[in-house]
Amino acid sequence: MAFDSLSDKLQNVMKKLRGKGALTENDVKEAMKEVKRALLEADVNFKVVKNFINTVTEKAVGEEVMKGLNPGQMVIKIVRDELVALMGSENFELKLKPSNEITIIMMCGLQGAGKTTTAAKLAGQFKNKGKKAMLVACDIYRPAAIKQLEINGEKVGVPVFSMGTGYKPVDIVKAAISHADKNDINLLFIDTAGRLHVDDEMMAELEEIKNNVDVTYTLLTVDSMTGQDAVNVATTFNDRIGIDGVVLTKLDGDTRGGAALSIKAVTGKPIVYAGMGEKLTDLEPFYPDRMASRILGMGDIESLIEKAQESIDEEQAKAMEENLKKGKFTYNDFLAQLEQMSSMGSLADLVGMLPGMGNKMKGVELDDSMMDKPKAIIQSMTPEERENPKLMNISRKQRIAKGCGLDISEVNRFIKQFDQMQDMMKKMSGMMGGKKKRRFNMPFGF
Repeated sequence: MAFDSLSDKLQNVMKKLRGKGALTENDVKEAMKEVKRALLEADVNFKVVKNFINTVTEKAVGEEVMKGLNPGQMVIKIVRDELVALMGSENFELKLKPSNEITIIMMCGLQGAGKTTTAAKLAGQFKNKGKKAMLVACDIYRPAAIKQLEINGEKVGVPVFSMGTGYKPVDIVKAAISHADKNDINLLFIDTAGRLHVDDEMMAELEEIKNNVDVTYTLLTVDSMTGQDAVNVATTFNDRIGIDGVVLTKLDGDTRGGAALSIKAVTGKPIVYAGMGEKLTDLEPFYPDRMASRILGMGDIESLIEKAQESIDEEQAKAMEENLKKGKFTYNDFLAQLEQMSSMGSLADLVGMLPGMGNKMKGVELDDSMMDKPKAIIQSMTPEERENPKLMNISRKQRIAKGCGLDISEVNRFIKQFDQMQDMMKKMSGMMGGKKKRRFNMPFGF
């Protein structure tokens, strides 16, 4: 995740504070020096860092904290609360117009920031919520951008309105609104042109659209890997055309995270979404409190549960639960859980959402391909073998190994691990009988 380096440093500082039975004012100030260094190294705006450190120090050296039962824990809470405040306190939700009116969301940003892909991701998410969305291709300078939008639109099941490169963007938008009105479409995402850098021509184009069309929201897409440049871009766009919020892309990459901690404080505009990968499903609403908890190693169980709810098939979950109640756990059940895990995101991301797991898994390679072998082994079994693990014998194992191209020792190892998991599931089944049904099963018992 973007904050890995910052997270490690802040967690080490917090660990030292937590380990002290009592705190002095000097302890707090020394800790804040380390926090300040970590934030500056993460490319957080220096004025933002200065204000943050001053606020935390002032609150942390107060009499109530110093004489509290657990001062270290209280200081950690203050740091978390101020991180949340820094990023905007609460999630900013896009409120759409009534279904008989058209909501227009204009996407803008520099070339390469992920604007076109983000537009498709957003349109796909709202379409899945029952909205009638449409993408509007207004990058008249790059035919490839229009083609990319059409391909992504098809993937997420959202139509794309395009007039090619021979019309002014404002006229394309007007025509798109007319088309939407006739076809009961009530949500438009305008994919505007990007440039390698901010220029007057681009800004004039955006201003013309906003002056002639009732744009509901203007969302700026910025690349979090550009650090303070992302903050500067956000400031420029906001000053010139006015933005309502920011979408931070590439937060899953090896970036220092300074943009996420600076944008709201510098521009006053909230981060609305965070791009967490290249898949068209890898876009999350930005929750400042959850992000602060992740940075400090406290996990993010809420997001993990939401991912599970979105990814897990209800009928499949009910069938699995019934099986578990009977003490039955098959290879098909295991394969279904592997598929669910894959649809929820990368393993490293999921583990990072579990409280305290970030440091424990430090140095452990969490490659998503590690799930490929178990899948290949199960998929090389017959339908009977998948449903009845007791059928397994040496000749069947040899056939399976040959079928999936693995050594028989790897097949044996997997089957042994599966048998252990099956025993665990059988023990769990005894505890499920009298309990109220859960709405869904988290993969692997998370």
